[in-house]
Amino acid sequence: MKKIEAIIRKSKYREVKKALHNVGVNFFSYWDVTGIGNEKEGHVYRGISYSTSDIQRRYLSIVVNDDFVDPTVNAILGSAGTGEVGDGKIFVSEILESYRIRTGEKGGKTLK
Repeated sequence: MKKIEAIIRKSKYREVKKALHNVGVNFFSYWDVTGIGNEKEGHVYRGISYSTSDIQRRYLSIVVNDDFVDPTVNAILGSAGTGEVGDGKIFVSEILESYRIRTGEKGGKTLK
């Protein structure tokens, strides 16, 4: 099993969610987060300069079976990108075990 963590633009969340559902990812967790990235420019609105060094993003946490990593990552890549700095990142890490609390089952079948 693998854990896929994605940090995406909040404005792309609906597209990413739809793309994930289209490839069969029907459960994941998400949080609104603030981070610091490579965007260094400020913006001026009505004569007031605003810092964009603190960036509002959405953080997705998805656990999938090993054979489902590529479709999941490709769904995020295909729907979250704008081609601009600040599109986000995807991280993939190993999950050693999972358990379904209700039944006590363990392993990959708990993800279905």
